[in-house]
Amino acid sequence: MPLEALIFDVDGTLAETEEAHRQSFNEAFSAFGLDWIWDKELYRELLQVTGGKERLQHYIGAWKPRGSEVALARFAEIYEEKSARYAVLVASGAAPARPGVRRLIIEAHERGTRLAIATTSLRGSVETVLRAMFGEEGPSWFGVIAAGDVVANKKPAPDVYLFALDALGCGPDTCVAIEDSENGIKAARAAGLPVIAAPSYYLSGDDFSLATSVLSDLGEPNRPCHQIGGLRFARDYVDIDGLNAWFSKLQQFPAGARTDTAKITGQSVET
Repeated sequence: MPLEALIFDVDGTLAETEEAHRQSFNEAFSAFGLDWIWDKELYRELLQVTGGKERLQHYIGAWKPRGSEVALARFAEIYEEKSARYAVLVASGAAPARPGVRRLIIEAHERGTRLAIATTSLRGSVETVLRAMFGEEGPSWFGVIAAGDVVANKKPAPDVYLFALDALGCGPDTCVAIEDSENGIKAARAAGLPVIAAPSYYLSGDDFSLATSVLSDLGEPNRPCHQIGGLRFARDYVDIDGLNAWFSKLQQFPAGARTDTAKITGQSVET
């Protein structure tokens, strides 16, 4: 089956956005008189909860910080403030694209490989990132933006990927997911998708063993990526020709083996 579509996660995958999220949460807390500070180590722990609203709700319920009653009463306002501050940060260049991402998406758009998003982030935040990376037309390049509360169950549940596949009208054997986290990989795998994983800064300690290929990033011709594990690419950067060759190689494995990374580790692709 030919490769039809690339389905991207957003936060940590398209860009290292989590530091901008953390900063805007802290600024929103301060604006509402809360003395809460999410430092980097705490935020790394909180990121195991997918979805910004869910993350904040989890923090209030598990940590019970001073001011929790106020935060719960004004939860929607606090989150709206956080989202507004995040949009300003991203528009100012605070979350640049990860290596190879912008190049690969432009090439896919120009060559007719379909593009989709599958994320727990709100649609407004997704569109902010896409506009910062590609200009005002950026969101229109993606035939499907499955974001926010489009499904009830967040990653690691497969729901958002199943929604994206249905909206694309594609089977999982014709698409590839690009992710940065263990929860994202589990979600994509449960939906039947092969996964290219590029660990992000905050989630570098996650378990990536379920990914089909693990790379440091997508690389550039003049800035090669490091191929960490799984099915290898012939070049040290990901482009459409390399993806098609990678995808064709993957199809040669029996269906059951395609979900067993151990069976394809060390295999190489030629273009």
